[in-house]
Amino acid sequence: MRVERGHLVLEDGIGTRNKSRFARVNHGIRRVIVVGSEGSVSLSALRWLADQDAAFVMLDRDGSVLATTGPVRPSDARLRRAQALAHESGTAVEIARELISRKLDGQEKLARDGLGDTFAGQEIAFARSALANAKTIEAIRLIESRAALAYWSAWRTLPVNYPKNGLRRVPDHWKKFGGRVSPLTGSPRLAANPPNAMLNYLYALLESEARLAIAALGLDPGLGVLHVDTPTRDSLACDVMEPIRPEVDAYVLRWITHEMLKREWFFEERDGNARLMGTFAARLCETLPTWGRAVAPVAETVARSLWMAKPTTPSKYRPPATRLTQSHRRRNEGIVAPPMPNAPRPPSVCRTCGASIKSRRVYCASCGVTASRECLVEAAKVGRVIAHSQEVRARQAEKQRQHNTAAKAWNPSDQPDWLTERVYRENIQARLASIPVGIIASALDVSQPYATHVRKGACIPHPRHWQTLATLAGVSGRE
Repeated sequence: MRVERGHLVLEDGIGTRNKSRFARVNHGIRRVIVVGSEGSVSLSALRWLADQDAAFVMLDRDGSVLATTGPVRPSDARLRRAQALAHESGTAVEIARELISRKLDGQEKLARDGLGDTFAGQEIAFARSALANAKTIEAIRLIESRAALAYWSAWRTLPVNYPKNGLRRVPDHWKKFGGRVSPLTGSPRLAANPPNAMLNYLYALLESEARLAIAALGLDPGLGVLHVDTPTRDSLACDVMEPIRPEVDAYVLRWITHEMLKREWFFEERDGNARLMGTFAARLCETLPTWGRAVAPVAETVARSLWMAKPTTPSKYRPPATRLTQSHRRRNEGIVAPPMPNAPRPPSVCRTCGASIKSRRVYCASCGVTASRECLVEAAKVGRVIAHSQEVRARQAEKQRQHNTAAKAWNPSDQPDWLTERVYRENIQARLASIPVGIIASALDVSQPYATHVRKGACIPHPRHWQTLATLAGVSGRE
């Protein structure tokens, strides 16, 4: 990534290189995401992004955030001082309680509606109600951990589907979600199957957006309220992303339950760690705008809570600006906030061969014929079993008795002289093709398969039905 003659130039690829040029006007760049740790980025390119209020994010293949840069704005020292004193003033407990309450509310809804686990939903609801009595950060962490145990237990048996032709190359422990804790590390790190690897990567994207949002508001990403401060992570970014985690979970859940995962999107290292291929990781990066829009109001709420908790200041000091959502400006100007954008739809693949197909399709053109044939065979088997059941045989026998009784009660002398078999074959039969099968079946009080044979001319119905069919066909004795 470099700058040439005022244009930002991006090149990527191995062998065949992809090259793009962007001018300073109408470029449409909000984020530049680099997946991996190979390549070069010039200082002039970073300056170009800073001048355009665009962010730069560097992610490792395992989803860890290596570096982020965003628009540089002056920070308010009073706000950072209130952030540093949040634990002493008690504001940290209030903020942590609100963040975890919103997180548990989203997890409860997803457990009930998305996973269909009422018991897990009740456990999470009980934990959420207990937050009101939590007076310390340690108590809030304990409640959150108990709710997480019930929440992820609802995911354990969730099946993960792959195209039929690639099932032989899929390990057995990849075919269900399993536990959120990896057997390799005893923590969510180093996922052992694809769905957990997807969650880890999406969480990393969310963390990068949370870090950029916090920095844009003038807060210190490293001074957290819930997570313990460590030199290896930005604790406040991890705090702010907590309420948005259920939205990421819902996105992965919809993917797993409605679409297929291709074996080619993942690879397994020698220690069993499941990793994402570069092309698939790039596709997941397309969800960044969604998580950025979702985390922005949470970050502004945290900044406002810290500002309100600081000692009283003169009225000329206004609350922090809503740089991310522009809610102050919209409220003053009476502008309605735009709706939250949906995350990009997962790619649809054929359930048999794994080829890319259009959205809302199930099979590709070549596999659809075979799948339809198999479905018809299975439906025929089910139909034969049902057709030979005692209940169906009893209904058939009763219907046969009714038809036999009607045939015996019919008097041939009541038939008009002009309505002969020849008239039926030559005049009536040809006009039945334009009459729906359902109307014929209802008029004759017969089954639709039999009505279909009558309309095609495969059989000649009993003469007592000729008068009714002549009326439907519009044939009279004057023709």
